[in-house]
Amino acid sequence: MNLPSPKGTGILADERGIYEYETIGVEIADNASVYLDPANGPQPDIAVIIDPDRGGQTRITELDSVEGPPELIAEISASTVSIDLGAKKNAYERNGVQEYLVWRVLDEAIDWFVLQDGQYVELLPDEDGIARSRIFPGLWLDRSALIQGDTKHVRAIVNQGLLSENYLQFVQSLER
Repeated sequence: MNLPSPKGTGILADERGIYEYETIGVEIADNASVYLDPANGPQPDIAVIIDPDRGGQTRITELDSVEGPPELIAEISASTVSIDLGAKKNAYERNGVQEYLVWRVLDEAIDWFVLQDGQYVELLPDEDGIARSRIFPGLWLDRSALIQGDTKHVRAIVNQGLLSENYLQFVQSLER
């Protein structure tokens, strides 16, 4: 994911490229218009989608906008926390966005939600402090390292995820 740091340095730009480059059938849209329903057309910071020909739930229009709910949306939130965790979160949940990540920059916190039985529940990190996407196997994030700007550790965790058995199985399923 191309999540910029609070200082705008984009410390996950390399990791986003790695995941997108290594994963055929996964696309990442930066600040794309996303049309969820007639009343909701947000422009999230990041939308991660699976190609509809490979089982994804969106389609890319001729104007390069996204129609339908992306599998994962990420927002960088400073002054818009109440909107991102309020109206946007409700719209994403209602429209079936499978995972929603909000980096609350001023709070130095990252919330990651996963859709479960039609409602968002928090995706908690494991005992090692690593949050693992349920929709995108191998997409692993050490929230603390990201918040602290420890780019080397963030990259190491992403690379570990790309070597995981779950990721390899995911890639094989996309290739079929």
